[in-house]
Amino acid sequence: MKKSYKIDVDCANCANKMEIAAKGTPGVKDAVVNFMTLKMNVEFEDGADHKAVMQDVYKNCKRVEDDCEIYL
Repeated sequence: MKKSYKIDVDCANCANKMEIAAKGTPGVKDAVVNFMTLKMNVEFEDGADHKAVMQDVYKNCKRVEDDCEIYL
């Protein structure tokens, strides 16, 4: 399953940190953060609860970039 989320982030480097944090989250197969469109595209592993996984992605992103936002 793939889903797209609107994000708010200040710079391309911060977006890259968010992408790395999202990719490292259990349940995420792949993630791409586009700074220009302010979107995060996430592909979930089969059988993963996307709502629970996105809560973990949000926490991981906040750890690396505390002023970022993901609109779930």
